[in-house]
Amino acid sequence: MSDAFGFTPGVALPGGRGRTGVIATPHGTIRTPAFVVVGTQATVKAVLPEAVAAVGAQAVLANAYHLYLQPGADIVDAAGGLGAFMNWTGPTFTDSGGFQVMSLGVGFRKVLAMDAAGVADDDVIADGKERLAHVDDDGVTFRSHLNGDLHRFTPEVSMRVQHALGADVMFAFDELTTLKNTRGYQEASVERTHRWAIRCLAAHRELTAQRADKPYQALFGVVQGAQYEDLRRQAARGLADLAVDGQRFDGFGIGGALEKENLGTMVGWCADELGDDRPRHLLGISEPEDFFTAVENGADTFDCVNPSRVARNSAVYTADGRYNLLTAASRRHFGPVEDGCDCYTCAHYTRAYLHHLFKAKEMVASTLATIHNERFTVRLVDDIRDALEQGRFADFRDAFLGRWLAGRR
Repeated sequence: MSDAFGFTPGVALPGGRGRTGVIATPHGTIRTPAFVVVGTQATVKAVLPEAVAAVGAQAVLANAYHLYLQPGADIVDAAGGLGAFMNWTGPTFTDSGGFQVMSLGVGFRKVLAMDAAGVADDDVIADGKERLAHVDDDGVTFRSHLNGDLHRFTPEVSMRVQHALGADVMFAFDELTTLKNTRGYQEASVERTHRWAIRCLAAHRELTAQRADKPYQALFGVVQGAQYEDLRRQAARGLADLAVDGQRFDGFGIGGALEKENLGTMVGWCADELGDDRPRHLLGISEPEDFFTAVENGADTFDCVNPSRVARNSAVYTADGRYNLLTAASRRHFGPVEDGCDCYTCAHYTRAYLHHLFKAKEMVASTLATIHNERFTVRLVDDIRDALEQGRFADFRDAFLGRWLAGRR
């Protein structure tokens, strides 16, 4: 592990796997637990990077697949890397493109929480969708969703792309299966992802040496295994123990499709096997109740597109649940989106105004709603971290979820 990147564990949750900590990167530190805001195409949709900083975000995650296709990793590299390209001065993450293997391949888009019930099928595909990606033991061949051009991703290609993008934290190339795949396919996929992890470490070591004039980029291995405890534990142990010519993973991602009710159990399996010396990132969780589950079971950081996605569809988060600004109740409501919220939107605008903007289909509606939702989410995880440090996690969790879930009913 380079001196430019490191993890220092902090306060441990009594009787649980949760903890605080600090991740050091070349572009600043991240106090954990932390929510990493998603800026898929080097932008958080509808808001400026300055607004992302203003909501208190510590880091931003972009997508290697999308930036590879547009504008091209070479363009981002020439601009000085992801942070310089998008005018973000803090830590950055890039995912490997493995997620798009599943979403393109089977047409389920960004849905990770699934129901495992039903007929298992290794050629599963969503209704009305065309398979655009094909996996083999060496990598993935896929067609661009932009123009249909044929492309090829391998572990080595993913590493080259991510090194060019220049993020502080990268993820090893992995295969993300669905819960509909058979047990046999899941076993083969875990083995394939492990072999790809070895290749990623080797390529990462070589590229780091070639780009010695650039800041060090940390590489996280990704744990797969779907809903199976033995496969999750096997995958996690394999990554924790793995080294290629002295190069180990700097941290770990916990990925894959899952049944939401088993989120905590699955994260706990992985945390048990990964050890305590390196950070653990949970990829792509969604709702506020999931944050408590993730943290309690050992996730240090996590990301999700939901705060900005639902905002663009006029939905906003509050301590009393989520509501839609387009409902009649907001038309003459001249108070903020949420009483007591410290975000820019709530300080300057009313629910009635946002209701009007969404009805009028004005673009600034998405901007103001996104600012609120991202601030709500970042602040919530900050409060979870404070509660851990002060030894009152359980009390804070129960109080928040009691109000949040009551408001959703």
